[in-house]
Amino acid sequence: MKDVFLNWHLGNNFGWGIAGLNLFFQWANDPEIRPLMGQPITREALGLVDPLRVDRVYRAIDFSNRFLDGVRVSSDGNRYVRARVVDALGNGLSPSNCFGEHNIGRCIFEDTDLADARDALSKYDALLVASRWNADLVEQATGRRPRIIHEGVDTSQFCPAPKSGLMDADKFYIFSGGKVEFRKGQDLVLLAFKAFSGMRKDCMLVAAWHSIWPQLSAGFKGKLNHAVRLNERGALDIARWVRENGIDPRRVIDVGLIPNALMPGILREMDVALQPSRAEACTSLPVKEAMASGIPVIAALNTGMRDLLTEDNSIALKKQSAVSGAPVSSTQGWGESDVDEIVAALEYAYDHREQARQIGRHSREWLIDNSRTWQAHARELKAWILSI
Repeated sequence: MKDVFLNWHLGNNFGWGIAGLNLFFQWANDPEIRPLMGQPITREALGLVDPLRVDRVYRAIDFSNRFLDGVRVSSDGNRYVRARVVDALGNGLSPSNCFGEHNIGRCIFEDTDLADARDALSKYDALLVASRWNADLVEQATGRRPRIIHEGVDTSQFCPAPKSGLMDADKFYIFSGGKVEFRKGQDLVLLAFKAFSGMRKDCMLVAAWHSIWPQLSAGFKGKLNHAVRLNERGALDIARWVRENGIDPRRVIDVGLIPNALMPGILREMDVALQPSRAEACTSLPVKEAMASGIPVIAALNTGMRDLLTEDNSIALKKQSAVSGAPVSSTQGWGESDVDEIVAALEYAYDHREQARQIGRHSREWLIDNSRTWQAHARELKAWILSI
């Protein structure tokens, strides 16, 4: 059995955490590979993962935590572990001080300034990315071709199901997810919704925009006139933000900060999902979760999303112009979606309900047929790691 040290946090309400959670659970009872997390696994980190699943991996959680307790910083300032290490590398691609029997750099980044990448990545025996966009950028900067393994989605949780019947059946519900930031394009969502809702009085925007780092979102306004602020509890004041930008807050449902395990029930109530991200290093978890739930998706055709969106599985936003004002050093490949095209896409989904539902149904089939599940991701990643 090979130990694999996933050097990041496991969690249920942010992207890296969800990737770690699903990999850990998929490998927890595998006789050939043993997952170890780089941070302690707590009950709080598991969110609302059901007790049956937790019970199934309890021994693996206990072993991982005990293993981590034994990892110490050496006199040279580094940590050495008897395992294959997968490091979490974001913007800047800064290597960790952790070294294992083999070292893999998992590069997930949107800032395309990779001037120092060759030296930064020199410690790694192999490099891993989750999109062709990231792979091409790393290869250009280092001369090394990373392995591409696309992220997945839990299709056992995110799946089509009947609506609850509790929502107003006369309303048209538009879902938008992701942490509020320039890259995710919530400003474009609000500009499009303002125009669309002016014509369609029965539409509602359902926003899942909170994160565990609200302070990082405070002050963002993008193309809007007013920035989002924190309320007296330290959370994003979404109602105030939409009101100050000319949208009736009664037309916006803010679902707050919720564990990923609760998202399936929300998505099943939706008529369409909207994600005009300016950049995605991977292929957007909110988009894949909506697709797996059979919800038609309107999304920006740029960066990593080119590995996910097709003519048949989405309503792709193809008008992508150059981006300005990004809070990163370089935006090679980023795209600015056209608000008029977003409104037109919403109009199509509104006026052609059955055709939109057919897109949603096909999108789930596409994910499964193209191995975009966490089960397939874990299987492919395991085989690659064991081959190194």
